[in-house]
Amino acid sequence: MAIRDAILPEFDMEMGTTRKMLERVPEDKLGWKPHDKSMTLGVLASHVAEIPGWGVATVSADSFDVNPPGGSTYQTPNHATRDALLKSFDENAKKARELIASMDDGAFMQPWSLLSGGQPMFTMPKAAVLRSFVMNHLFHHRGQLSVYLRMNDVALPSVYGPTADEGKM
Repeated sequence: MAIRDAILPEFDMEMGTTRKMLERVPEDKLGWKPHDKSMTLGVLASHVAEIPGWGVATVSADSFDVNPPGGSTYQTPNHATRDALLKSFDENAKKARELIASMDDGAFMQPWSLLSGGQPMFTMPKAAVLRSFVMNHLFHHRGQLSVYLRMNDVALPSVYGPTADEGKM
């Protein structure tokens, strides 16, 4: 089995689940945050919407510098509406999926580095970066988003099984 054929079913399922979560982000609560050290709901949701786009950066280049020498430090976008969140997410997920689907096993095994100031923070095969830096990172922040939504009395969609709000899958 090709690596892409192992990744794509999970990617498709998780992107569908993530979209359902983003659909429930209340626009009137985008500035809310549970603690002074926490991101706002809007920034967190924007981060969740952007992470699939990191799959594009991972498979289409050999590295990404979050703080390039002489350049601007990477900043998470902050979408002002739910429609903007969903548009960004849909575009990012579509582009990432198309690129993943086009890769052969050799491309998945090519090294990719996350850099800061030109210095490597880590280097791994692109397949590992897709799983850890992109997918697992997305799941982590989607989990945070579910807590933010719960704390604002927003009904949660099914993720891996029934929720207290929906009761069934």
